[in-house]
Amino acid sequence: MMLQKPFSRACENNKQPILDVLVTVFTEPGIILEIGSGSGQHVVHFAGHLPHLTWQPSDQSQYLPGCRMWIADAALKNVAAPLELDVMRQPWPVTAAAGVFSANTAHIMHWPMVQAMFAGVGTLLASGHYFCLYGPFKYHGSHTSASNARFDQQLRAEDPGMGVRDMHDLELLATQHSFNLAHDHALPANNRLLVWRKQ
Repeated sequence: MMLQKPFSRACENNKQPILDVLVTVFTEPGIILEIGSGSGQHVVHFAGHLPHLTWQPSDQSQYLPGCRMWIADAALKNVAAPLELDVMRQPWPVTAAAGVFSANTAHIMHWPMVQAMFAGVGTLLASGHYFCLYGPFKYHGSHTSASNARFDQQLRAEDPGMGVRDMHDLELLATQHSFNLAHDHALPANNRLLVWRKQ
């Protein structure tokens, strides 16, 4: 049975607003690790518009075949072959990067996985480099919209370990790994793009 090329409507909708921020953050040449590349739509869009960067997609093994299809069709020279990455498994298969991007992962991961992601990124990045994290987030225990509250309920009903994360918890975690919040960008559909800077 032939594998069908995956398609995410959410990725298609948010790729340009995210890119509009990334062009202001990832300004210097280098390798950018994407954690949780999923379909691969984000990485090929970003790579096509940011040719000074080499993009390293990664995800759990079951998502890699679909990601490879998007990368193959795009045929971009600045996208590396996707790596299998389990944030809980040390050491990571990436030893160096100039930045990290991840979209819609923190609310899918269980909290120990979110902790492992920040720890791994903190080890990977040098001082002054950025970790960009996209998705829905709570502030002071409250959702930013009714739709995000419903989404959170759906996630927790599916798996109690999932859920929209609170900025207070993320900032405490980031501090443990020498990250400061440089920017908090409001994006469409009640999502945010958090830009953490390694100290």
